[in-house]
Amino acid sequence: MTPILLIDFGSTYTKVVAADISDNCPKLLGSASSPTTVSSDVSVGLHAALKKLEEKTGKLDYRKRLACSSAAGGLRMVSCGLTPELTLKAATLASLGAGAKLIGTYSYQLNAADINKISSDCPDILLLAGGTDGGNSKYILHNAQMLAEAHIKCPIVVAGNRSCADQIMNILKGKRAYLCENVMPALDTLNIEPVRTCIREIFIERIVKAKGLSGVRGLLDTVIMPTPSAVLSGVQLLSCGCDGEDGLGDLLAVDVGGATTDVYSLAGGLPRGASVVYKGLPEPYAKRTVEGDIGMRSSAGGIAKAAGIAATAKLAGLSEEKTSELIAFLETGVDTLPHTAELKALDFALASLAVETATVRHAGSLSEVFTSAGISYIQTGKDLTDVQNVLVTGGAVSYSGNWLGLAERALCSEKYPQSLRPKQARLLLDRAYILAAMGLLSTYANGAALRILKSHICLE
Repeated sequence: MTPILLIDFGSTYTKVVAADISDNCPKLLGSASSPTTVSSDVSVGLHAALKKLEEKTGKLDYRKRLACSSAAGGLRMVSCGLTPELTLKAATLASLGAGAKLIGTYSYQLNAADINKISSDCPDILLLAGGTDGGNSKYILHNAQMLAEAHIKCPIVVAGNRSCADQIMNILKGKRAYLCENVMPALDTLNIEPVRTCIREIFIERIVKAKGLSGVRGLLDTVIMPTPSAVLSGVQLLSCGCDGEDGLGDLLAVDVGGATTDVYSLAGGLPRGASVVYKGLPEPYAKRTVEGDIGMRSSAGGIAKAAGIAATAKLAGLSEEKTSELIAFLETGVDTLPHTAELKALDFALASLAVETATVRHAGSLSEVFTSAGISYIQTGKDLTDVQNVLVTGGAVSYSGNWLGLAERALCSEKYPQSLRPKQARLLLDRAYILAAMGLLSTYANGAALRILKSHICLE
């Protein structure tokens, strides 16, 4: 036996998974969870979860201990770019792809109000982009000077016009600045991976300590990545496969959490047909979006606001008054489990609408335009209509009595006719809730991680 311990320090619960990666038969040994205790000592919650795990697996001599974290707000980032539809979007995609939760985006020139807002928000990392290589340098130089004079203590990742990179680093010499390749070196060209790598290194080096996790470093081999980044690694592994093991192909995955709903797509998504014209910056093959206003607990009100309280109440089979009352209760009791029939019904409605709303926002859209040559179509975002696999995960989804009903909400519908969501797809459930754990394991033993993941995926 070759046991590996995989730990996820979540915002609410610390989850631990034990896996045996023996070549002949990799398998899941057990999992457990306990409330995260980051406000006091995160090791307390970890030890409680490990005790529960040991009761299931017996005492194990772990070959490796790997961890990810979204505790204490996760990786909170601010992105600054030139134009909203180009360099700012590129910076945003890079930040989200690195597993961050964006708490602010700024375009063109930063002003005093912007600086004050960034200072008060206290981000973990700020990404400064702007200008293609050899292009506009005015705005990024101005923004660098504003940041240099501000009382902003977080690390700054510089990923803009390389022609003025040395000048920017000189301006920021009093800050913790990191120089990266331009996130958009040419028009319509994304260069996300170097920024993602840099953010991950900063996360390991600095953010772990800031989030109160340094006390458990002795129990771990390393904290590798933010939890959303681990989930993205798991989704990529499941979709693309690895040496000696095929993946499932194009994939759309939805992770419904208590505070946010994250959506991941592994697909090209380019326009199909001569009559379709693409508008905007091309999006990465592996794309992540985060909907910070919709979640099952602290952001439950955001779901009702997005979908409408009437639609939420109808789906739950409750009155609007009762639905509003229960949502207010859930937003204050973030660790509440659905222990009554009414809460179970509301949880199903909230999760269903979270999946629907988040996938509509993530997928591209198609609109008609009339030209002298006839009807043409404008596509923005990714075309996911031909994606053949839809995976749902998250506590509320995994323990739902009708996960298929939730997953179907990710498919195209008459309600959103312009949305380029999957038309027909195989519906999948992460029934053991191990996507993040297997994403972590993929950094050490990707073949074993993929085989374990595939064996615990529930098909429709």
